[in-house]
Amino acid sequence: MLNTVITWLVETIGRMGYPGIFLLMAMESSIIPIPSELVMPPAGYLAFQGRMNPWLAIMVGASGSLVGAYINYLVSHHLGRPLILKYGRYVLISPHKFRRVERFFLRHGEISTFIGRLLPVVRHLVSIPAGVAGMHHLRFSLYTFLGAATWCAILTWIGYALGEHQELVMAWSHKALFWVLTASCALVAAYIWWQRRQALKRNEF
Repeated sequence: MLNTVITWLVETIGRMGYPGIFLLMAMESSIIPIPSELVMPPAGYLAFQGRMNPWLAIMVGASGSLVGAYINYLVSHHLGRPLILKYGRYVLISPHKFRRVERFFLRHGEISTFIGRLLPVVRHLVSIPAGVAGMHHLRFSLYTFLGAATWCAILTWIGYALGEHQELVMAWSHKALFWVLTASCALVAAYIWWQRRQALKRNEF
């Protein structure tokens, strides 16, 4: 059964080509959370077979993720922010609390967006607070693309490296997720250390 599903995924991605990868990854980043584990590893396997270029597949997947995330960003910015400011107090989100959250995301939005793109569930949602807080468009786009490209690259090269052993994709994807979570924790710790060091330097002057 698993081999049948994997074969179907590979053939489907093969028929859809790069436009299909773009569309599916855009959906993965927006309101239709299609797992990227079902899209990018088959693309990697097709690259192993010589039917796709792995670098192009990664760039197309990351670009699709950016488009999907940007849709969430724009909707949240133009609809979510006014609604929260007007009605948030009815769900215990006062304007004061909202401003605090907004300031936090504006100060730390880059690392939040980048790491959020690497984490399951969070990657579908991180563009919403970015839009509500009004994160700078260029910074949002840059860190979203970098995070999405990193995750797409990991999944694509898993599919490429496994070659004919595609039944191991999910197991290797889970291992990759563990290492991504570990690296993300280390990055957050380094970021907090750097922020505190900068604060101490400012206080010295």
